[in-house]
Amino acid sequence: MSFLEKMKSRYTVKKYNPQGTISEEKTQQLKDILQLSPSSINSQPWNFIFVNNSSELKQPLAEASYWNKEKVLDSNCLIVFQVMKDPEDFENKIEGYLSEGNVNYYKNFVRPKGNTAIKSWLGHQVYLSLGVLLSACAELGIDSTPMEGIEAEKYDAILNNEKYETLFAVTIGVRAEEDSNQPTITPKTRHEKKEVILEV
Repeated sequence: MSFLEKMKSRYTVKKYNPQGTISEEKTQQLKDILQLSPSSINSQPWNFIFVNNSSELKQPLAEASYWNKEKVLDSNCLIVFQVMKDPEDFENKIEGYLSEGNVNYYKNFVRPKGNTAIKSWLGHQVYLSLGVLLSACAELGIDSTPMEGIEAEKYDAILNNEKYETLFAVTIGVRAEEDSNQPTITPKTRHEKKEVILEV
């Protein structure tokens, strides 16, 4: 199956099979792919926390996931996407590994906009990695659910990752046969290509 056909068949899973499992090899591939995610000036202001079924943290994180609780519990793994929360910590980090040109770009074009804009810019980089993960899941035949419907502050308290804060999470696993959101039951709806793809 071509990558295009895989993207046509991927969807946001609403119900997982709790007995479904993803191989350790595929999970490791997702970790390797996430590490390679692109970011502006190679900033990489992120942590990706993999919470599997054996973790004692999965249940409390599920409880902090609103209507997504069942998805978290029944999925094979929960991946939490976090961003550096203090711009000063970020600046200290990039001084150690980015080129002078990239550091100067940040200092001249990002930092002057203030902390609110900096934090927004950092968050945008993490969202780039979400697209990478969802595409990788489609290619590897892994079902997934991106979730902003979580209590991020509670996630932070549970995970206690000092310099990072939660933006969103993704569950991965095996869809339940009765999941009504799969395209064979509920066809995908997207805008017509001519409405979103423009040539100038």
